[in-house]
Amino acid sequence: MATFIKPNRPLTWLVTGATSGFGESLCRLVLAGGHKLIATSRNPSRNPELAAEINDHGNGSRFIQLDVDDRNSGQLIESLEASGTEIDVLVNNAGYCIYAPVETAAEEEVRALMETLYFGPVRLIRAVVPHMRRRRYGVIVNISSGAALDGRDSMGPYAGAKAALDGISKVLAKEVAPFGIRTLTVTLGTFNTNFMNATIVGKNPLPDDYKGSVAEQMIQIMSSGKLQPNGDKDKAMKALYEVVVGEGAGKGREAERLLPLGQDMTLRLKGQIEYFGHALEVFKDVTDYVAVDNK
Repeated sequence: MATFIKPNRPLTWLVTGATSGFGESLCRLVLAGGHKLIATSRNPSRNPELAAEINDHGNGSRFIQLDVDDRNSGQLIESLEASGTEIDVLVNNAGYCIYAPVETAAEEEVRALMETLYFGPVRLIRAVVPHMRRRRYGVIVNISSGAALDGRDSMGPYAGAKAALDGISKVLAKEVAPFGIRTLTVTLGTFNTNFMNATIVGKNPLPDDYKGSVAEQMIQIMSSGKLQPNGDKDKAMKALYEVVVGEGAGKGREAERLLPLGQDMTLRLKGQIEYFGHALEVFKDVTDYVAVDNK
């Protein structure tokens, strides 16, 4: 396993989607830990109190407007680096979810999710890696979801976008580890964030066959805001922060690539073990049988 040596100094963090939920919680932890913070959001005015707290911190921390969907979003990192603000930790947190069965999800809705949840993070990763590689240190944190492992009915487009980010992160981790750059995928269950109150339902109506289906029930539950999350966002972000800096829960775990958080993630991960194990068991005679016959 690769070794990652954290510099003995405060780190500079860039966090997307910082105005609420996980982003807001993590930003406050970063500041409390004595680090420099570049917080970003599509609309910083949504949380003027946090923006003022960050801008007035006095250590060069700033709250900057950034739309991760913008194809030029990586230029923010270039301008920060050029002005002497060297990014040590990139946290790709911005996101949202559209609820719709795969059959009825409009292409523009699927593409919009991919833009925010996949292409946006990839653009920022591609912009920051050359600088981290030159310094031989950096941490790239991608906020993912249990949906990437096994999404619930009506969450197909969201699950696909998160799974895509997880897939590229696994490859990135192998490519950049020799340069002292670490990737950390944080797979989250249900938490007490604004996610539950920001439900977007697909624009196309459900066909009659979906009436009473799990997909329709999920859409109704999410739209009503009645889903009871079992995770505390502040505890989750404290764990993430500690795993990044190698303190507390993260001590001795500085090289780990996957951080599952939330009680529901325990069941999801066990389910995935069973899913793959079952496939190997059922098809074990077929899996190897299709090898090239060299006789």
